[in-house]
Amino acid sequence: MSGTKPKATKAPMIERVAEMAMSLSQPHLADYGATRSRHDFTQRQLMSCLILRAYLKTTYRGVVDLLAASASLRQRLGLGEKLPHYTTLQKFSGRSQVLAIAQKLIAAIVQEVAPPEEALAMDSTGMSFNTASEYFQMRSKRGKGSVRKWVKVSVAVLCGSLLPTALLVNLGPSSDYALAPSLLAQSQAVSRPERLYADAGYDAEWIHKQCREQWGVQSVIKPVTRRSDGTRSGKWRSQMTDQYLKQNNYGRRWAVESFFSGLKRTMGSVLSARKPEQMLAEATFRVLAYALRR
Repeated sequence: MSGTKPKATKAPMIERVAEMAMSLSQPHLADYGATRSRHDFTQRQLMSCLILRAYLKTTYRGVVDLLAASASLRQRLGLGEKLPHYTTLQKFSGRSQVLAIAQKLIAAIVQEVAPPEEALAMDSTGMSFNTASEYFQMRSKRGKGSVRKWVKVSVAVLCGSLLPTALLVNLGPSSDYALAPSLLAQSQAVSRPERLYADAGYDAEWIHKQCREQWGVQSVIKPVTRRSDGTRSGKWRSQMTDQYLKQNNYGRRWAVESFFSGLKRTMGSVLSARKPEQMLAEATFRVLAYALRR
């Protein structure tokens, strides 16, 4: 029918991810990392390219090839015909401040789009950098007498929206409760839930105290019984009975497991990088890309 306006088509998800990455990173990244650099590409553009790489589960070369073939995607990133070389992206991913920037972007996502929610869940998972199965590594001669390492991803997520409020990435193995201060500090800066759920890996009286006495959040953490008589020390740890956990819906802790399941299903669980700093960056960008995708 003449005079009828065509329906507005929704931009593809990949373009929306690129646009959100550019927009959210603007307050946290200077245009250029050094005054004497060539100023060919801004840090926001490079950061967004790396987020797209994680979102697409491709290589550095692969994301550059995609940009070369998509004028609309280049437009979202403010790129012209000239594109960054794949080695430029590789070097940028190895910068030490990548995790700190990602933490700020995650905070920005939560503050911009997440509704107030009553529950938060905290846990960690591992990402492998070896395509061989754990069984093969255990049975092979190379695995004997060696400590298996992986990239450990720790997050706190809102149980309803499954958006992360905190992120920490390091080389495992490491104890969960030792990493809790950073997760709690990040979450405390952007959210105020009624409850925080965590498994026995975070069983520590000081975590209960920080949540309840400093943050004003009810901590619900599965305890570990270390005494022969079955009792537990601490004012708050001693209250974490099976009945208490059930009454306070401890089953909602599985929200963080759902987050990890979705993360690995859509972004992959095996890292392609080989250098430690780039492995950490790749895991960080995968969490960030998954959060933007949500």
